[in-house]
Amino acid sequence: MTRKKTTTLFEDSLTELEQLVNQLEQGDVSLEESLKSFERGVTLTRVCQKALQEAEQKVQILLEKNGNHSLEPFTDE
Repeated sequence: MTRKKTTTLFEDSLTELEQLVNQLEQGDVSLEESLKSFERGVTLTRVCQKALQEAEQKVQILLEKNGNHSLEPFTDE
C-alpha cells in the first residue's frame, strides 16, 4: 500500500470511528444498530492499529539505517 493510500485509509477510518462513537454516545439508536456500529468500530480500530504499526516499523527502519537502534519513549513535556 502506498503512503498516501495508507494515510488516507487511516484518516478516513479514524473519522468514521469518531462518528460512530458520537452516534453511540447519543443513545438514539436501537440495540441492533448499536451492535452493527460496534462491530464496524472494531473493524475500523483494527485498520487504524495496522496503519500505526506500519508507521512505527518504518520509523524503526529509518532509525536503524541512521545507526540509532533504539526508540525513546515520547514525553509531552
